[in-house]
Formats: sequence, structure tokens, C-alpha cells
Amino acid sequence: MAGTETGSRARSVRARVPRPRMSVEEATARANDGLAALEHATERLLEVVAGLDEGTIRGASALDGWSRGHVIAHLARNADALLNLLTWARTGVEHPMYASRADRDADIEEGARRSGRLLREDLIAACERFAAAAGAMPETGWRAEVVVGDGWPLTGHEIPWLRVREVWIHLADLRCGFDLADLPEEVQEELIDDAVAHYDGMDGVPPFALRVDLPDGTQREWIVNGTNDSSTGAVRGDAITVLAWLTGRGDASALSGDAPRLPDWI
Repeated sequence: MAGTETGSRARSVRARVPRPRMSVEEATARANDGLAALEHATERLLEVVAGLDEGTIRGASALDGWSRGHVIAHLARNADALLNLLTWARTGVEHPMYASRADRDADIEEGARRSGRLLREDLIAACERFAAAAGAMPETGWRAEVVVGDGWPLTGHEIPWLRVREVWIHLADLRCGFDLADLPEEVQEELIDDAVAHYDGMDGVPPFALRVDLPDGTQREWIVNGTNDSSTGAVRGDAITVLAWLTGRGDASALSGDAPRLPDWI
């Protein structure tokens, strides 16, 4: 599953279902929440990567065809790619995440061949660049519209949360003592919300209801890709099991209801 943002195969181009428009104040607060969550995720990521020796870095990750070195290199380049989106949101001048898919893949392959020391230094520097750019973002930038490489529009305040998703999901992909079951409770609902938004408007995804038991003992329901009778046949499970299924890190065997076959995760 070594590929676009957290997986291996290209995402279908489609019109994303828009989220409600926020005021500048609301967008700024939302972005700041994401940056606080990202600080925790980044600290955990760098702690794990700091403890990896050369042999472990060359070993296989959970993603087909990728070593742990590939995952680390991808996380560094993803930070730079999302920094490009921050620049776009700040200036209004188009800055795509990557020059091209080929350039992106070549950068990851080149990075994966570096020594563990250089990989760690590169990751640290990329994380610091993103944090600095986010810290300098004017409030109006968090409400600006940008576009992800496949034509998927999003608003500036969503960029920190995209990075939160990338860090936590790929940290589990490293298979170095952290898995999705270790996700902080406070981000589980956020990551499910993000995954559901990914499938809205996507070709090949039928309408279905998703009922999730959250770690605080409450339950939340999503309607995916249109209207659906949520009274029957809702896909149901705990937050971690649902998130693993939505992101291609687990199957639907532990879920109740009629879980559809989902396209390959991004």
C-alpha cells in the first residue's frame, strides 16, 4: 500500500462534498486545535523514529513494497507537501503539494536509501518547517481554499488535521510498538470524520450509515455518500475497528451490519 497520501493507489478524482463554511475565528480555532493535536503526534513519531537502528529501518513496514525507511521519507516529504498548501492558503498563489506524482515517488525512493541518521534529521527538519509555517499563518489563511493534487478542494484549517492523520496512521504502519489501538482517544473521532469525508462523493462507494461506539462511551452516526435508512443495516463497531476498516488497515469482520467493499485507501 505504498502510494499517495496514506496508501498505495491513486484516489479517484471527484467532487468532494463541501463542509460548512466557517468564520475566520472559527477556522482559526479549528486550525489551532489541529496544531495542538499535531504537536503530540509529532513528538510520539520522533520518539519512535529516534529509537530505530539501521536494520530496523531497512525492515518491512506494514505497506506493501515499502520499508520503514520509505515510510519515514514519505512523512518528511508529506510535511513539505502540506507546507506548500499552507503557502497557497497564505498567499493565494497556487502551490501544489507535489510537482508531479513521479517526482514525489522519486523523492521517497531517494530518501529511503539514506542512512538512519540522515532520515531522522530530514524528518525533524521537515516537521520543524511545517510547524514554523503554520505558526506564521495569518488568520485569514485558515479560511482560504486550496486544492489537493487530485482535485480535492479543502480549506486551510483542514491542513493541520491532514498532517495529524498522516502522522498517526503511518506511525502505526512502521510496526514499531505502536498500532491504531494506541491512538489517543481525543483524535479517534476526528480521524473517522476525516476518513468519512474522504469517501463522500467518491465513485463506487454506495450510501451507508456508520454507527461508531466512541471511547468516551457515546455513539455517533455518519451517513456516507448520500442518504441512507440508518434504522437498518448500519455498519457498527468501536472507533478503532471502524477506523482500521475505513483506512484499509483492517477488514470488516469485526463490524456488524452490511459493510460495503470500499475502494483502496489513498
